[in-house]
Amino acid sequence: MTAVLQRVSISRTRELMADAAAQYATTKLQDALKRKKLVRLVAATGASQLDFLSRLTAVKDIDWARIELFHLDEYVGVGPDHPASFARYIKERIIQPTGIQKHHLLDGSKDPKEVIEKANAEISSAPVDVAFVGIGENAHLAFNDPPADFETREPYLIVTLDEPCRKQQVGEGWFKSVDEVPKQAISMSVRQIMSAGSIICTVPDERKAKAVQASLKEPVTPEVPASILKTHGDVRFFLDGPSAKLLLEDNPAAT
Repeated sequence: MTAVLQRVSISRTRELMADAAAQYATTKLQDALKRKKLVRLVAATGASQLDFLSRLTAVKDIDWARIELFHLDEYVGVGPDHPASFARYIKERIIQPTGIQKHHLLDGSKDPKEVIEKANAEISSAPVDVAFVGIGENAHLAFNDPPADFETREPYLIVTLDEPCRKQQVGEGWFKSVDEVPKQAISMSVRQIMSAGSIICTVPDERKAKAVQASLKEPVTPEVPASILKTHGDVRFFLDGPSAKLLLEDNPAAT
């Protein structure tokens, strides 16, 4: 547990957490840009990433023109014009602020098998350098709900969303009711996420505290999908006080 905590940054507030995560992500991207002509980035979406991405995309010292962008997941049946579309989120919160030209967006309104086939070919053409992820209230990683598939080597796959995951989407304001939340999604697989050179995991809010505690303290298991993150050789977790609450209760020295 001590080794895991050495890779955890805990800030008092969500805003300070976002600042710390953005500074660290800037360093990781700049380092990668020194080594490579084109850096491949995977970005998470959702409410947990808003402050972090707002700060990161305002950084002027990143050569965004040399970054190739992918995203983690998209609802099946939801097109890029839908308010809850993650492709729309990516466009509005990353592509437009930075001017990134090379990007690969998942279109949930198209045949998911065709979307996956295309996405798999695109992301498999070269290694991913940096991945931004979060942790769901049910400890999901991307849309890999428990029990997650830790074995498949397919980069993207169709997954079924469980009830806690769908309720989270309503709680965050993306849909008005659980019935409106699609039951399936296209998600980047766990193995594909874990293949990234560096992973930056940003998790604010007290509603994520149990998932954070289980992911960082308990054994690695598909029942806690995000627990696998701590086995990555270059991962950093950014938490705020509320999301780290239970972790700090277990480990007072971490304060």
